[in-house]
Amino acid sequence: MDKNLYEEVIFLLDDLSQDTSVPKNVRKSATDAKDKMGVQKNSLDLRCATAVSILDEISNDPNVPSHGRAALYTIISKLEALAKS
Repeated sequence: MDKNLYEEVIFLLDDLSQDTSVPKNVRKSATDAKDKMGVQKNSLDLRCATAVSILDEISNDPNVPSHGRAALYTIISKLEALAKS
């Protein structure tokens, strides 16, 4: 596991969950994804896949502003890279 990438993903999820310029449901999804990443009993690739699923679902919401969608795609990309490491 790439610890720096893991910490970066957690930081980005935390940052998104506190961004008041995105809708509440996006912030909740970021919090949920962060919580799933913290479940140590599951393997890292399962935690990443679960978080990607949560974020991918919300990224299709038409109410998400473009900067929020870009942040979601960035986090999803990093999660996919982390799952492969």
